[in-house]
Amino acid sequence: MIVFGWAVFLASRSLGQGLLLTLEEHIAHFLGTGGATTTMGNSCICRDDSGTDDSVDTQQQQAENSAVPTADTRSQPRDPVRPPRRGRGPHEPRRKKQNVDGLVLDTLAVIRTLVDNDQEPPYSMITLHEMAETDEGWLDVVQSLIRVIPLEDPLGPAVITLLLDECPLPTKDALQKLTEILNLNGEVACQDSSHPAKHRNTSAVLGCLAEKLAGPASIGLLSPGILEYLLQCLKLQSHPTVMLFALIALEKFAQTSENKLTISESSISDRLVTLESWANDPDYLKRQVGFCAQWSLDNLFLKEGRQLTYEKVNLSSIRAMLNSNDVSEYLKISPHGLEARCDASSFESVRCTFCVDAGVWYYEVTVVTSGVMQIGWATRDSKFLNHEGYGIGDDEYSCAYDGCRQLIWYNARSKPHIHPCWKEGDTVGFLLDLNEKQMIFFLNGNQLPPEKQVFSSTVSGFFAAASFMSYQQCEFNFGAKPFKYPPSMKFSTFNDYAFLTAEEKIILPRHRRLALLKQVSIRENCCSLCCDEVADTQLKPCGHSDLCMDCALQLETCPLCRKEIVSRIRQISHIS
Repeated sequence: MIVFGWAVFLASRSLGQGLLLTLEEHIAHFLGTGGATTTMGNSCICRDDSGTDDSVDTQQQQAENSAVPTADTRSQPRDPVRPPRRGRGPHEPRRKKQNVDGLVLDTLAVIRTLVDNDQEPPYSMITLHEMAETDEGWLDVVQSLIRVIPLEDPLGPAVITLLLDECPLPTKDALQKLTEILNLNGEVACQDSSHPAKHRNTSAVLGCLAEKLAGPASIGLLSPGILEYLLQCLKLQSHPTVMLFALIALEKFAQTSENKLTISESSISDRLVTLESWANDPDYLKRQVGFCAQWSLDNLFLKEGRQLTYEKVNLSSIRAMLNSNDVSEYLKISPHGLEARCDASSFESVRCTFCVDAGVWYYEVTVVTSGVMQIGWATRDSKFLNHEGYGIGDDEYSCAYDGCRQLIWYNARSKPHIHPCWKEGDTVGFLLDLNEKQMIFFLNGNQLPPEKQVFSSTVSGFFAAASFMSYQQCEFNFGAKPFKYPPSMKFSTFNDYAFLTAEEKIILPRHRRLALLKQVSIRENCCSLCCDEVADTQLKPCGHSDLCMDCALQLETCPLCRKEIVSRIRQISHIS
């Protein structure tokens, strides 16, 4: 979750930029180095260097680039007495435009090492953020992301999203200039087919911008050339990862209704019908394409005459699934309720429909993508704050296994484990022993030592749960089919003991859910949170009384005035 804390750091540090610059000038004057202050923190970090700097030889440039601090150096906690610097320090390299590629790759390399909440963002990311404060610098960063992020790194697209999401919003002129530089069309999509990384990264950038600029700016960005480019990338001749991110970009453009209409008129659904057959492909990259194609056909780009997947999926053997009723709209859940995917920039979480209080329980997860996911056990008291980066293992009521960064998470703190990094197709096992008060994690049958920290805070009410970074996907097995690596001890499965009605098993597409919501009539005296029960409870000391007792018991502060809740009083006379 550390990456989501960087936004707060970057926002707060900008408030003190002027003061820090003045401080540096006074310190330099005190030390007798006043002549260097103009290039230390007050120079433009995005402009071209002029004069003698332009004539430096290649050897000198290489030496200068090699002076970028290593990941180990940057991840060390800074001196708390000294605030973060706005500009380049006296012992830091000059921030030249030719260093952008190195800074992007350095951010990609160090991202998986940042695991604790008190670590500051890496030098490379801070520098890229500063560069993007001007149109020219923002364009340099975007072009570098397209140019250098490698295809094989599982965190590559997530880093693109992270960097662009934290950078300042681009101006209209910068967006116009970017479209001119990229000059995208159908022919461009067919070029460099042997180097798919460029097209994958281009689609990832377009998708991130479409999500960030939803509305008129997104409409302006989806030019006929860009639409033609993305549609061309969906053809079967393209690399599957290019197809995947082109489809995700089109999904994000479709968040704006006018764009959705434009894309639908391009007959995109005909192409997606072919691709949805990959949803169960043994190739995990094609499987992601098939999953997203099927989701788009069900939720966004409807095809006349096509039966929606939830109407034909066989759920007779499934008694426990992912709970689609308490997740945000950004998390995609399959119609059978056992596979989930996140393509948003937020840290999305989901839990199982079945809760356990005693006994020994086990479930498995198949890794479809090998990036950052935190999977494990959560309780009724767990707090999932997707836009703040809080997920499973980020409070005292949950514990999670992270196979990408090789960590165990509890209470927003992590510790390393000895398993290798997980990869596509791996099976992760999760055993909860409430008799012995311990959790055991397995990777392809190999177990780790038991984890017991969470039981100091809670001993019952556990759910299987998971949190997803951008572009991550996995499939759950709660016992509806045989386990690949069942543990040797006796255990129970959710599917053996859970029960769901036929209605509860249905995961409706977005447009069907919205249609049902429009038909719902809300009583005048209903709870303002659940809109189901009668508002019969008064909060003390504030006195607000718009809640039912069930909702009031789950709150620590009043949702209206934010005052702390000391007591809750049921008002019988309000019940009708």
